Amino acid sequence: MRPEPMTASQGIAVARRASARPWEDTPHPADPQRAAPAAPPDPEVPAKPVRRRFTAAEKLRILKLADACTVPGSLGALLRREGLYSSNLTTWRRQRDAGTLSALTPKPRGRKAPARDPLRLENAQLRQENERLTRRLRQAELIIDVQKKVSQILGIPLATSEAGGSD
Repeated sequence: MRPEPMTASQGIAVARRASARPWEDTPHPADPQRAAPAAPPDPEVPAKPVRRRFTAAEKLRILKLADACTVPGSLGALLRREGLYSSNLTTWRRQRDAGTLSALTPKPRGRKAPARDPLRLENAQLRQENERLTRRLRQAELIIDVQKKVSQILGIPLATSEAGGSD
């Protein structure tokens, strides 16, 4: 008996490793090569949700409405209508009690600016002055060395200072 010729689909199955694992054939979201083709996004849901931000006036308006709710269930209806949680009201009430406008204004985000330290400023100025004086000293030493060499070449004796001499 002769073996039947293999079809293309049978050839692929034969070409597969003998130790193939069944879970390797399933699409994996972290691996783009194995990922399934992406379905078009649902137009009802935004691609990236945007966090809602409430101004101080909006918070005060909602708090007034919440404080006016006396009938059982009306507060829950207000929260559903506004799309809020009861924890939002709790936080906003604490802020209002702490100080109406100061607590409800948005806080600046990011790193805080470093405090101005007068010692750092003075230290920076002293470093700059030190560098400037060091440059002038090097220049003066260079000029003195050149003067010594010129006087040596011309044979002119230099006057040595008795007070500044070494022991």
